[in-house]
Amino acid sequence: MPTISEFFGIYIQIMFLDHNPPHFHAKYGNQKVIIEIESGIVKGEMSERALRLIFEWKDLHKEELKHAWEKAKHGEQPDKIDPLK
Repeated sequence: MPTISEFFGIYIQIMFLDHNPPHFHAKYGNQKVIIEIESGIVKGEMSERALRLIFEWKDLHKEELKHAWEKAKHGEQPDKIDPLK
């Protein structure tokens, strides 16, 4: 599962050949969530502070995330996405 971005100890990953709907995985310490790119639905649990940072990043890079998802869905290496600064 390639890491496409990393910021403030949060790792954003997209799995190769993954199932729909388009989503990404986020890890922060022992906490893990899956977030749908379009709807923002969250599966799993993570601290509010980390989720706020992830959603801020997601909103800034939504189109890049969609492109990364499409590449990974077809077994291609997704592009890296700039971290939240």
